[in-house]
Amino acid sequence: MTRPVLTQEDLQTYAWQMAVPDFGEEGQRILKGASVLISRCGGLGGVVAYELAAAGIGRLVLAHAGHVKPSDLNRQILMTHDWIGKPRAQCAARRLRELNPRLEIVAVEENVTEANAAMLVEQSDLVIDCAPLFEERFLMNREAVRQNKPMIECAMYELEARVTSILPGRTPCLRCLHPHPPTQWRRRFPVFGAVSGAAGCLGAMEAIKILTGLGEPLFGVLLVCDLRDMIFKKIRVQRDPACQTCGGR
Repeated sequence: MTRPVLTQEDLQTYAWQMAVPDFGEEGQRILKGASVLISRCGGLGGVVAYELAAAGIGRLVLAHAGHVKPSDLNRQILMTHDWIGKPRAQCAARRLRELNPRLEIVAVEENVTEANAAMLVEQSDLVIDCAPLFEERFLMNREAVRQNKPMIECAMYELEARVTSILPGRTPCLRCLHPHPPTQWRRRFPVFGAVSGAAGCLGAMEAIKILTGLGEPLFGVLLVCDLRDMIFKKIRVQRDPACQTCGGR
């Protein structure tokens, strides 16, 4: 596959990260040619999108419905006070273009649904799931497995962050980890912006690693970060042979 050419502006902007061993100009060209879907660009997804935009990703597909509310502003770094009452997806796109005007953005003012999941995943090389609802997460998981696209799972609750990466056919999928949505889960939950931001930065780094072959991604490993006591654990997870989503692969 032909890699995009790095312009003089690219070389100046990304000089520091291109000095990272095993990344270099080739890694930067891969990022410039890559397309990533992020489901929800709030506290988690907004940080993922911001860090990928800063790193020079070529294209972001952002799926997020609704309008900015005051309660978004404690954690959603792409949302601004002057945009209250206006579409979140458009606010996110505006902020990301201010950071990186070279970035191509597809701003979809919808959350992931049965009707749009396949189309959204088709547009991407990699999926990053930052949705708060398991219905959306399961739809992206199903489509990522069906289309053989890697997916990164980012989640947080209160002062705990969790990240894992899914490679269809090789690692557990989301359904292996959660055959059924947790019955106690609610849409609104306790959250500090710094915790969702930490999870988002980890998710963005996973995306860079998977796309460029840098380092060792969290394939088959669940990273659990307890930020209350600063305890970090890596837990090996196994595929479920009977998984209704990936069991036949």
